[in-house]
This record gives sequence, structure tokens and C-alpha cells, in this order.
Amino acid sequence: MASQLAYKARIASTSSLEKIFNAQEMIASSRIAKARNVALAAKPYSDAIFDAVQALAQHTHISHPIVRKDEDNPRVAVLALTADRGMAGAYTSSIIRETESLLAKLDDKGKKPELYVYGRRGVTYYKYRGRDVRGTWEGSSDAPGVEVAEEISKALLDAYMKPADEGGVSELYVVFTEFVNMVVQKVRILRMLPVEIVSVEGEQAEASGVPEAQPLYTFEPSRDEVLDRVLPKYVQSRIHECLLTSAASETASRQNAMHTATDNARNLIDELTRKLNATRQAAITQELTEIIGSADALNNEKE
Repeated sequence: MASQLAYKARIASTSSLEKIFNAQEMIASSRIAKARNVALAAKPYSDAIFDAVQALAQHTHISHPIVRKDEDNPRVAVLALTADRGMAGAYTSSIIRETESLLAKLDDKGKKPELYVYGRRGVTYYKYRGRDVRGTWEGSSDAPGVEVAEEISKALLDAYMKPADEGGVSELYVVFTEFVNMVVQKVRILRMLPVEIVSVEGEQAEASGVPEAQPLYTFEPSRDEVLDRVLPKYVQSRIHECLLTSAASETASRQNAMHTATDNARNLIDELTRKLNATRQAAITQELTEIIGSADALNNEKE
């Protein structure tokens, strides 16, 4: 059985950890509402520009790079959105696990994935394992701004628009965590480019019984110039949305992890306190037994 000093030392160290965990939980709790509102506020614009791109691609029969790349290029870009800090439970490990699974699937298909990583934890992970990373960004995973979204989207769009002989890529994937609610955050894989054309005409016609009229589009000054302007805005808005929902997910994961860690620390302190009290009582009982035994021995000698 451990000594009283050992139990007191463990209780003191666990109490210090409990205070740290509780402080982290309170900080995350104060930030989660803002992070959630910012992520939700960015979604309508991102959805609107995505719907516009879908409509343009579906109704103009174009061969623009926003829909498909003409060249046969096996290189694809994969962007993994991880965290800058720890104490967020399995947040970063889930992203890395899903990224590794995606990279393996792309390798099996004969693709050559090129990795981009956002977040210090992911950068450190792949750097330690000697993985070749084409681009990295750090420093603002819990509160990403428009500037970092512009920087990432520019780097990825430049890689996408380059031809194969200049090191360009033919597809762009993003691995991020979608914020569902305070308890549920799901890792998602988004193929951002080329845009997949999803036709809903059949479903709409079947549901209503009347074929829906399709809108006509006029491009000014030209179709290609309009799409060239839309493509950077589309990529930036989608990446910014992924960054914001990942930030909300990271904050929620940190709050949940720190809440669990705080409860575990308190339970451990209670258990150690009980063991300390039991050890103290055993020591007192032993001392009393020794005193009584010594007194009995003295009385027997006198008699």
C-alpha cells in the first residue's frame, strides 16, 4: 500500500491538472457560441455560390476546368484540416485517420496524391513520419480568418489550373470536420474540384408530376470570363466554410474532452482521498495496537 505522502503528492498533482482542464473547458465554452454562429453565417453564401456553379455547369454544356480537366493527369491534391493545439480529444487523430484512408484509396486507383496540411498538429504528425507535404499553414485553426482562406485557396487553385507538365493536379479533395451540434462532429471528405454535376430534374418531375422549366443564361462579356471569375470565389468560399465549421468542431471537441477530463480528475481525487483516509486510519490503528501491546507487556512485567 502506498504511503500517505505518495497519496498526498498524487492528489496535489491531480488537483493541478483538474484546474487546468476546468479552465480549458471554460475557455472553450465561451468561444463555442461565436464559432458556431460564424460557421452557420458563412454557409448560405457558400451554398448559394455552389448552386450557381452547379447551374452554370449543368445548363451550358461547358468543358471549363471547373467541371473537368481535359488532360490525363494522375496527380490529385488533398487538403487535411487539423488543429493547432491539443486537448481536443480525438479531433486531429480522426482527421488524420480519414486522410490516410483517402490517400490509400487514391493510391489503389493509380492516383498520385499530393498532401496539403492545415494545422500544427497535422504538420507535426506528417513531418515526424517523413511524409512529403506540398504546403502547410499554421496558427489560427480555432479562429480562421478570410486571409488564410484566401492564401490556401490561391495555392490550391494555382496547383489545379497548372497543366500536368508543370506539376498541376487534376482533382482537389478536402478532409474536414463538419459541425453538427455540440455533441456530434463528423469527418467529411469533399471533392471540391472538378465540380460534380448533380441533376435533380428527374426527381423534381417525379415529385411534382410536371417537368420543371429550366432557366436560360446569358454570359457577358463571355462565358469563359464569367467562369474564370466564379471559380476563385467558389474555391475560396468553400474552403472558408470548411475552415469555419472545422473551427467550431475543434472548439466543441475541446470542450467535451476537457469536461470529461475534469470529471475524471475529480473522480480520481475522490478515490485517492478515500485511499489516503484508509491509509491514515490503518496507520492510526497500527499505532494504537502497538501502544496497547506495549502497555500490556509492561503490566505483565510488573505482575
